[in-house]
Amino acid sequence: MLRVIAIIACLLAPLPALAQDKPIPIKVVVIAAFEIGAETGDTPGEFQHWVERYPLTETVKIPGIERPARLSPDGVLAITTGMFGRARGSMAALLLDPRFDFSKSYFLMAGIAGVDPKIGSIGSAAWSDWVVDADPLYEIDDREITPGWPWGLYAFHSKGPGEKGSGEGASGMAWRLDPGLTQWAYRLTRDIALPDGPKLAAERAGYKDEPAAQQPPRVFVGSSLATVRFWHGRRRTDWARDWVRLQTDGAGVLAMTDGEDQAVLDTLNLYAKEGRVDPRRVLVLRTASNYSWPGAGKPMRIEFADGGSAAAFEAAYRVGSPVVKALVAGWDRYAETLPQASAP
Repeated sequence: MLRVIAIIACLLAPLPALAQDKPIPIKVVVIAAFEIGAETGDTPGEFQHWVERYPLTETVKIPGIERPARLSPDGVLAITTGMFGRARGSMAALLLDPRFDFSKSYFLMAGIAGVDPKIGSIGSAAWSDWVVDADPLYEIDDREITPGWPWGLYAFHSKGPGEKGSGEGASGMAWRLDPGLTQWAYRLTRDIALPDGPKLAAERAGYKDEPAAQQPPRVFVGSSLATVRFWHGRRRTDWARDWVRLQTDGAGVLAMTDGEDQAVLDTLNLYAKEGRVDPRRVLVLRTASNYSWPGAGKPMRIEFADGGSAAAFEAAYRVGSPVVKALVAGWDRYAETLPQASAP
């Protein structure tokens, strides 16, 4: 019996670094959506490079988040939210954990995405100036739409495509990330060399009519569109461009497509109303594992490009980690004042 009691006591004991009387102030939260297999020692996904290279040495179990989080001695906490709708619950679980103080934290969403061939190429990295939610919509089969409509997707509280509508009661719909912070991150990282090679070049070759899609991977600034469904194709890309334009009143230009940014931004902004986080301290970095529609000779189906995922996982860490390290190194300033750079 005494042995059983001892084992239970050990299991219930707090982790050494978390056995504190007051919440741990977190400097930066790195957010990934998923990992492939284990967090170390096998094929990397969105999370593994951060764990192994930063490094993030301590494991922390947060109730409501499927995989354990990771914590570094210098105040960086990283999580995997799970994909699509699961990300909202994971973000809420994180922000409600009483062991941490996020009031001055910076949040970096770093994950892979599909890139619009008119804007960028596979393997590229885009700092988001806008995040747009495309989930609160009505859907009618395109074969049954009203004559003259371009597609059967249109916003809540609208009468059809071309009207902005709103996501009231469901989503904030569009969030402009702090321009000065975004430009600071971009300028810090714009000259970083990104992975390239024959596989990515072969993918680029399928877009001979799209100059941007044929460029080597690069770092740039553009808007991200997030949905809880995978979609693909020229027509859906046309819709996505139009949706971003509508929801940002013409200020945003579609660059990357993903499944979690809307969940992250909406949850952070809801908790910001309670003073738990500062909504200005958010960065979104998306790296292109594939294009949003297939190149010449490719089938019309959703699949990652050959070599695209590995290049995008690598690019996310290469571009994201200097920003995290700069925020930590400059914490004496950045705890109170956001780093800023003016738009070009």
